[in-house]
Amino acid sequence: MDKKRLLFVMNNLHCGGAEKALVSLLQTLDYAQFEVDLLLFRKEGLFLKQVPKTVNLLEAPSAYSYFDMSFLKAILKAFVSLKWPIIWNRIAFTKVYKSESHPGIREQKTWKYISASLPKLKGHYDLAVGFLENAPNNYCIEKVSAHYKLGMIHSDYEALGLDPHRDLHYFEKFTYIATISEQCVAVLQRNFTSISNKFILLKNITAVQLIHQLAKEPIAFTKSALDLVTIGRLVPLKGFDLLLDAAAQLKDSGLAFKWYIIGDGPMREELRQQILHLQLTEQVFLLGLLENPYPYLEQCDFYVHTSKYEGKSVAIDEAKILGKPIIVTNFSTVKDQIIHQQTGWIVEMDGKAIANAIQFFVENKAITTTLRQQLALEEMTTEGEVEKIVQIAHKGTLLTLDHKQNEN
Repeated sequence: MDKKRLLFVMNNLHCGGAEKALVSLLQTLDYAQFEVDLLLFRKEGLFLKQVPKTVNLLEAPSAYSYFDMSFLKAILKAFVSLKWPIIWNRIAFTKVYKSESHPGIREQKTWKYISASLPKLKGHYDLAVGFLENAPNNYCIEKVSAHYKLGMIHSDYEALGLDPHRDLHYFEKFTYIATISEQCVAVLQRNFTSISNKFILLKNITAVQLIHQLAKEPIAFTKSALDLVTIGRLVPLKGFDLLLDAAAQLKDSGLAFKWYIIGDGPMREELRQQILHLQLTEQVFLLGLLENPYPYLEQCDFYVHTSKYEGKSVAIDEAKILGKPIIVTNFSTVKDQIIHQQTGWIVEMDGKAIANAIQFFVENKAITTTLRQQLALEEMTTEGEVEKIVQIAHKGTLLTLDHKQNEN
C-alpha cells in the first residue's frame, strides 16, 4: 500500500501548547502509513530537535522573512534584490500593522500582503494540516495542493478576539476545522453557523509513556517544605500577576514554600523586577524554558495554573498524567479539563483565592490524596485523536462523526 502524504504547517516550534501538541503528534504517527512533511515559517524553537528524523523538514518560504524583520532592513534587502512587489507589500503590511492595535485582527488584516509575496508550495498531498489559527491555516488554503485540508484552532475563538467574517472565507474551504475542547467547538459553531458541521474535536496529543519516562530524569532539586510549579509562556494572559499576588500572601502568612515558574516570554524582565519588589527572591524562581520540565512536575507537591483564558492547557494535562493535585483559575474552558474537587480545585481569578486554595491543600492532606487517586483513574491516552488524523487522510471523513450523524 502506498504511503499517504501529509503536510503540517506551523509558525515555529517555540515553547507553547500548540507547538508541543504538534511535536507529540509527529512522535505518535505511524510512519509505515505516512510520508510526512513539516513546513515552518521560521525553522527554530525549543521543540525543533524533538521532531522525528522520519519527518521531512521543508525549507521555509524565503519571502516570509521580509515580513519578520525590521521595516528598514526588509526594504533595503528587497531593494538590493530588485524585488519590487515585496517592497510594495512590505510597505502596505507595515501601514496596516501600525494602525491595528489588536494582535489577532492585525494578523488577519496583514496576511494578504504576506500571501501576495509567497509562491505556492510544490507537490500534492493527501492531507494538509494548518496547525494554528491565522497564517498556518491561511497558507494551507491558499498555497497548498491537497486532497483534504484540516485547519486547527488552539484556543477559545472568542477569547482570541478574531473577526469571523475574515476567517469564514478560509474556513469554508477546509474539509474540517479542529479545536481542542468541547467548549471551543461550541464557540466556533456559534460564530460560524453556516458551516457548523465542519468543526470537530481533536484533543491535544500527549505522549503519556514518554512523559513518565522523562519525569524520572535526575535534576539538581532540593526538596523544600512545599514545592509548587507553574508552566506557561510569560505573557499577561497566563495570569502571573495573580501568581505573584498569591505568593506574597503566602509569604506574609508565614508559609515556607518554593514556587518554580517554567517558561519564557516578553514578561520575563517585568516579572523579575516584581519578584525583587515584592521581596520574593527566596520563594519564586524563574527557570526559563526547559527542554524537559517533567522532573520538576514530578518533584512538586502541587501544580498551580493561573491563566486568564485557555483553549485547553497542555500543562494541565501533563500535571494530570503525573498525578499532581492541581489548583487552577476559573477560565472559560477549565471544566473541559478539571472536575472541581474530583480532579482538581477550581478557584476564582484572584491572588487571595489562589493562596487560600494552596493553604487548604497544605492543611488537608486527605484531599490531595483523594485527588491523586481520582487522577490515577482518569484515561489520558490520546490514540483515538491520532486515529482521527488517519481517517481524514485516508477517506476525508470521520467514521465516528458519520456514525453519530446517522443516529440523529
